[in-house]
Amino acid sequence: MQRLIREARNSTLIVIGIFSAGFGLKGFLMSSHFIDGGVTGISMLLSNVFGWPLAVLILVINLPFIAVGYRQIGGAFALKSTLAIAGLSACLAFVRFPDITPDKLLTAVFGGFFIGAGIGLAIRGGAVLDGTEIAALLISKSSYLLKVGDVIMLLNVIIFAAAAFFLGIESALYSMLTYFAASKTVDFLIHGVEEHTAITIVSVSSEEIRQAIIRDLRRGVTVYKGRGGLSNAEQDILFCVVTRLEIGRVKALVDEFDREAFVVVHELADAFGGVVKRHVHA
Repeated sequence: MQRLIREARNSTLIVIGIFSAGFGLKGFLMSSHFIDGGVTGISMLLSNVFGWPLAVLILVINLPFIAVGYRQIGGAFALKSTLAIAGLSACLAFVRFPDITPDKLLTAVFGGFFIGAGIGLAIRGGAVLDGTEIAALLISKSSYLLKVGDVIMLLNVIIFAAAAFFLGIESALYSMLTYFAASKTVDFLIHGVEEHTAITIVSVSSEEIRQAIIRDLRRGVTVYKGRGGLSNAEQDILFCVVTRLEIGRVKALVDEFDREAFVVVHELADAFGGVVKRHVHA
């Protein structure tokens, strides 16, 4: 029963994502000849240059990446993604959306927002509407120099350079803004305000700070045994994982006990398992 409810929830997220992305494309970007990044951007660029139907291009260009990357992403994910991309293609072909605004700035920002929302919701539902990450994964596996992030960045540089050549500098710049809005929306929907951040603390008052973090924030803390590079003195090094909303509270706690403490804050791609947060039971 729980699995059925979970699949129904995921399917609902994917359907909402399809209509959100379709609204962003047809309600904002297509009339202004702006494009997004990634494989969707390639489809939009070809549609603008050659006049080919975007609904067909999104299907034709995305699905080969899903098929080739089948082993990397798994059968269930590949099936959901295929259905989601086909659904987006059908949405673009048959659903009518109003042209919302002629204002170019609003078009770029909100077009990117709705596309990003659609992609993010689909990912939360266990599918993709854009094969960029899959393409980047396949390319990076065959290269010793390029990581997934490098491939995505290089691909988007080529796309926006081509957009500047075929569509003009202004359209390319607005398209970059669209991509930025979309990528930030995707990040927020996937990670949200609960995005995890790692904090490393080196302090002479490490024990007091450790107890304060556990007591006030109810966060787990790992203690490393270290040695000062200059002093050669043994030192406890604290490591904890918090949300980005709690970074300020951790800094305030550290400052309360040791204004000279050395604090390093760095982003995490993900965190799971262990005691990230201690739950208090009544």
